[in-house]
Amino acid sequence: MAWTREKRYRSYTSWSQEELTALRQQAARSPFKPGYHISPRSGLLNDPNGFSYFNGQWHVFYQSYPFGPVHGLKSWTHCVSSDLVHWQDLGLALLPTGKYDSHGAYSGSALNVGDRLFLAYTGNVRDQTWQRHSYQNGAWLDQDGQITKCDQPLIMPPAHVTEHFRDPQLLKHGENYYILAGAQDRTSLSGQFSWFKSTDLTTWKDQGYLKQPWDDLGFMVECPNLVLVDGSPVLIFCPQGLAQQQLKYQNIYPNTYSVGTAFNFEDGKFTAEPASLTNLDEGFDVYASQSFNAPNGKAYLISWIGLPEIDYPTDQENWAHCLSLVKELHVKDGQLIQQPVAAQNDLQDHALTLVATPLQSGHQLLQKNAGQQYQLDLKIDADQQGCLLLAGSSDQAQGLRLEFNTGKQGQFTVDRGHAGTPFAEKYGTTRSCPLPAHQELELKIFIDHSVCEIFVNGGEKVFTLRYFAPQTQTEIAFIGENELKYSGRYYELKNM
Repeated sequence: MAWTREKRYRSYTSWSQEELTALRQQAARSPFKPGYHISPRSGLLNDPNGFSYFNGQWHVFYQSYPFGPVHGLKSWTHCVSSDLVHWQDLGLALLPTGKYDSHGAYSGSALNVGDRLFLAYTGNVRDQTWQRHSYQNGAWLDQDGQITKCDQPLIMPPAHVTEHFRDPQLLKHGENYYILAGAQDRTSLSGQFSWFKSTDLTTWKDQGYLKQPWDDLGFMVECPNLVLVDGSPVLIFCPQGLAQQQLKYQNIYPNTYSVGTAFNFEDGKFTAEPASLTNLDEGFDVYASQSFNAPNGKAYLISWIGLPEIDYPTDQENWAHCLSLVKELHVKDGQLIQQPVAAQNDLQDHALTLVATPLQSGHQLLQKNAGQQYQLDLKIDADQQGCLLLAGSSDQAQGLRLEFNTGKQGQFTVDRGHAGTPFAEKYGTTRSCPLPAHQELELKIFIDHSVCEIFVNGGEKVFTLRYFAPQTQTEIAFIGENELKYSGRYYELKNM
C-alpha cells in the first residue's frame, strides 16, 4: 500500500466503518498480538499520553493512527484501569478536529484539577507550504468521559524555538502550575527543555530553558518528564542525536534518565551531582516513556515499546507497537529501580516449580511447551556461565538467547539475532549490561507473543524488546557445557 501524504492525512470521517472493521479483524488475527500489553485494535500506537489517576481510575492515553502502521493524522486513544494491569480500551478520545491541531493531536500529559482531568498536548498544524507549526493545547476531561478543548492554545510557539516544540508535561508545585516541554533552539539547533509557569492554567509565562548540567543534548529533546522518586527529582527524557561521549547507546535514539539532588521550580533548575545520564532501558525498543506521581506519592512509569524511524514486521499486518507493563519506580544508591506493579501477579494462572532435565548434549530442558504468555522467575547461582533460551526451537538453533556470566567477568547479554524475522539489524542484535562479580543473578521475565520484558536483579536493569519468532517455538532451556545450579518458577499468564 502506498502511504502518500494525502492518504495519511485523510479525515477520519472519510474512512468507512467497513474499512476500519477489516483492519481490526486483520490485527486480531496476528499471531504477534500481545495478550496482556496495551496494543492498538488497528493501525499505529506510539507515545503513551496523559498517564494519571482521576475519578477513582488509572488513565493512560496513547498517540494513535487507527488506519495503518504509519505516522498519519494522529489522535489519542483512551484506556482506563482499576489496578494498572487490567486495561479497558475506551476508543478514540482526543481527535484532530480544531484549528490548532488540524494535522494531529500529538503527545502530552494530564493533571487532576478539582473534579476534572486537565490535558495538555501538542497540536500539529501544517500551512499551505507544509511548514509545521506546533501549539501546546489544553482540554478538559469530565467525570462522564467527555472532552472539551480549550478555545485557544495554552502556549504559542516561542520565537526562539524551531517548529520542533512538543510533548508538554503538566506539573503542579504549591499554588502554581508548570509545563515542561521538549524543544529545539532556533539559533544553535540544539535540544532544550522549555519551561513555563501559570497560576490559572490559562495564562502561561515563558520561563526560558530549564537550567540543567549538560552542555550538549543533541539536536532535540523529546518526551521530558520530571518526577519525584523516593524524595529525589528524576528527569526522564529522549535526547535525539546525543553524542556517544555523553552516553553510550545503541538504539537509534536513547531514552535516558538522571537522578537529581535538587530541583528549584522558581528558577527552573535541575541539579545532579554527579551529572550523569543513564539508559532507562538496556533493551532494543523502549522510547517516549511517561511517568507521574500518584496521589499516594508513588512514582509510576509506562513506555512505548517501539522506536521512531524503525520498521517492524507487523507493519505488513497493518498494525504496530504496544505499551510496556507499568513499573513502580524507586531510587537506590543514586540508581533508578524499576519493578512491575504488585497487581501484575493477578495475571498468574498456573504455576510450576522448574526442574531441569539432566544435561544432555549441552541442553537442559526447563519447559517444553511454555506457550506464548508467561512469567519466568529465576535465580541463577554465582560463578556460572551459560545461556537461557526462550521461544526456542526443538533443536535449540532458534530462539531468544539470554547469555550470562555470574563469575569474575559478570555480564548479561540479550541476543535476538536468531529469534525470528530480522529487523532493525543496523543497530545490532545484542544488548548487554555488566553484572556484579561472584553474585547470584535474579531474573523476572515476561513473555507476551512478540514482547519480552526482563527485570534484572530486582529491576536494577531492565531489557525490553520485540521479537517475531514462529509461535510454534515454545521451548525454555539452558544451553551450555555445564549443568547449571538455579531455582525458578514458571507462571502461565492470562489476558488482561
